[in-house]
Amino acid sequence: MMIGIWARGLLASHQGRLFGGMLGLGLTVSLLIAIGAFTLSASRTMTARAIEGVPVDWQVQLLPGADPAATAATLRHAISVREVATVGYASVAGFEARTGDSVQTTGPGQALGLAPGYRHLFPRQITLLAGNWDGPLLAEQTAANLHATVGTTVAVRRPGLPPATLTVSGIVALPNADALFGAIGVRRSAQPPAPPDNVVLMPLADWRALFDPQQAVRPDSVRLQLHVRLAHRPLPTAPGAAYTALTRLANHFEALAAGSAVVGNRLAERLAAVRADALYARVLFLFLGAPGVVLAALVTLAVTASGAERHRHEAALLRVRGASVRTITLLASVEAALIAVGGLLAGLLLAAAVASGFWRLVLAGGVLAWALAAAVAAAALAAVGVLLPGWQAAREQAIAGLRDTPPERAPLWQRLGADVALLVLAGVIFAAMAGTGYQIVVAPEGVPQTAVHYQAFLAPLAFWLGAGLLTLRATRLLLGRAPKLLRRLISPVAGDLAPLAAAALSRQSGRLARAAALVALAFAFAVSTSVFDTTYEAQSVVDARLTNGADVAVTGTAATPAGPMLPALSRLPGVRAAAGMLHRYAYVGSDLQDLYGIDPKTLAEASPQSGAFYVGMTAAQAFSRLARHENGVLVSEETVQTFQLQPGDTLNLRLQAAADHRYHAVPFRYLGMVREFPTAPRDSFLVANAGYVKRMIGGDATEVVLLRASGATASVAAAARRLLAGHPGLAVTSLGEVRRIIGSSLTAIDLGGLTRLELAFAVLMVVAVTGLVFLLGLAERRRSFLLLATLGAKPRQLGAFLWTEAAVMLGVGLPAGVLIGLVVAEMLVKLLSGVFDPPPEWLALPWAYLAGVLAVGAGAAAAAVLLAGRLARNPDPAALRQD
Repeated sequence: MMIGIWARGLLASHQGRLFGGMLGLGLTVSLLIAIGAFTLSASRTMTARAIEGVPVDWQVQLLPGADPAATAATLRHAISVREVATVGYASVAGFEARTGDSVQTTGPGQALGLAPGYRHLFPRQITLLAGNWDGPLLAEQTAANLHATVGTTVAVRRPGLPPATLTVSGIVALPNADALFGAIGVRRSAQPPAPPDNVVLMPLADWRALFDPQQAVRPDSVRLQLHVRLAHRPLPTAPGAAYTALTRLANHFEALAAGSAVVGNRLAERLAAVRADALYARVLFLFLGAPGVVLAALVTLAVTASGAERHRHEAALLRVRGASVRTITLLASVEAALIAVGGLLAGLLLAAAVASGFWRLVLAGGVLAWALAAAVAAAALAAVGVLLPGWQAAREQAIAGLRDTPPERAPLWQRLGADVALLVLAGVIFAAMAGTGYQIVVAPEGVPQTAVHYQAFLAPLAFWLGAGLLTLRATRLLLGRAPKLLRRLISPVAGDLAPLAAAALSRQSGRLARAAALVALAFAFAVSTSVFDTTYEAQSVVDARLTNGADVAVTGTAATPAGPMLPALSRLPGVRAAAGMLHRYAYVGSDLQDLYGIDPKTLAEASPQSGAFYVGMTAAQAFSRLARHENGVLVSEETVQTFQLQPGDTLNLRLQAAADHRYHAVPFRYLGMVREFPTAPRDSFLVANAGYVKRMIGGDATEVVLLRASGATASVAAAARRLLAGHPGLAVTSLGEVRRIIGSSLTAIDLGGLTRLELAFAVLMVVAVTGLVFLLGLAERRRSFLLLATLGAKPRQLGAFLWTEAAVMLGVGLPAGVLIGLVVAEMLVKLLSGVFDPPPEWLALPWAYLAGVLAVGAGAAAAAVLLAGRLARNPDPAALRQD
């Protein structure tokens, strides 16, 4: 009975404090559950994208003497598969073709035999560039080496047998060549560094006719594989769990095969790489989400703490009337229960809407575990924020509780210097982690596990908390020990009442300092999250442009170059700039590398360059050096380190001449080191002047055209495809298409959804701090304002006190929050450098969002002041008696 009466009284008299506590608690609960849903969604999405990106799940190597049909039957019996196809591999001594009066030959290569319908079963394995599928197919590099086209007769030199002749019916690309020719059953480090340059493909029946005799002579040069697509539905959704399941399936099949087959588990290899990205997603949860949860919890505690003085008076009155400590604590638990239950329900409803709206998840499975954790957190916050102060108030002597609140003593953390200690700790950890070439997610060589250096998270968190505490300390110092400075600062707002307003501010220094610190932390959270997200989005565009080469890329081959279409492509609507680029191959010593020939004066207009691509120079400086030295060459970082090159060294590259198709030495001058270059691989490549390369090799074919769009890239790409409809050897790719498929699987997760969610929460928290917490603090002191109004204080005089408090809170909190947020964002970008490829040169600032957050915070504070002023201008004697 008593509990029900007390609960009704709370709901009737203290709605602001109750619903404010529920709001803060609801934000804590919903953000915690929503970020948990993000981690689950990220894992699920990364696993799905990894599966989609693998053309062949398993390549089953048949050992000598194994029966393909029997092994396939064992495979189907052991696991659930969708497709199985036999592929033959034969090592050949080389290829030869006659073109006009010249004869071209190649080094060793591979001949593949494909089962009927293979291209339909595994469509991403082979791309037809020219000709048709009906007969032998040459890989594009082999065709370039032999100067062969559709209809060319090619001799295949078989070890121990006479050459066999083939008539080429098509030219193809092998986009998955690394895995297609990857070794099976050996350590990854023992695999060849690159797939073969010379490859011919043919129907399996024709392959058997040519290479069964070779197997009899050289059995070590011929082998069979089963290419397998698995049924993916039973696989777990987490990358690590899916990797483990696939590894066990492979082991199970190999045991059943009894030594007749070895599995090349390409899907597991891909998932092994994705495991690290899944850990990065978990790290993003910590770096981006945990501060938001902490801030929401602090908002909850601040809201509930605004009623501390009222708790003391209520407990004292109850003690005077004979209530025991147990009874008072029980009544305090009613308020704690109301806030906990209301906040938990509100948080669950908001989290359910967010999880289903952002990631289409239901509150089941793993999300329910996060909901349970959120419920525990809600109970703990309600206990700390309401029940504990109520119990402490119940233990005070009744007469002490009826007195005014005594002057606050400096808290323990301030006396111990916790703020300075946290800042020093943040600096030490950040310097140690960022200055030693660390990796926050590591995968030790040879160890099938990945790990996270979670201690890196301590740096931004310690700085965020330490800077917030330092703001609190500085504000208390300003309000309590610098009266003259304070009067000068508030005089523009308080006018003649500056001395009285300063005295009032000094008396409320603890409350105002806590509010200013919370404002600083709220704005720091909004700034750091938005800056990191904007920088991430900007770098994902840079990464996509680096992979694609430009907004739109038209790619051909030496046989079907895109260069002749450059004038027509540059005139398409929406094209801002266009440039051609050669793509050749050159030997550096015995290492065959990609060579890109460019015009330094036009390429940067079509493909904007980042300074992070180059070492010791900007992009403009690199292109300027190339323009000044006709025979200059920029060399990839790996090649420079391998060959110990120094600027100015002469580098003799062997290039294939157009006249005789043989490789000849061409001198180049090493000008500088380049980390990345549009369309180039990540390891070894060269960049030179296109004019010099053309003159040295005697050919002018330009394989690639890069287009920069002035508007939507999709429309430019569509126009380019319509223009090139009659040129089947030319492929058009756009920036948006590449962004969906490239790079780290982190690009597959909805990080944008997470940050939009957190930015929305950041705005709510800014409103809660600048408006709700401030208003509740004023409401707890309405007796003072009502007394002033009753004694004849004018609205302008009352407003002076209110506006000066708001000015101090925002004047300290806003600049401190922006500064803290920028520093935290810089730390996040530096520590999470593995997320970016390449790392950003500088932070990207979301000016519109930041301006909006500042406006919302200032508006919420102004609304709170106006509401408090209206209440103060209308004195209510009943309220005076109630207080």
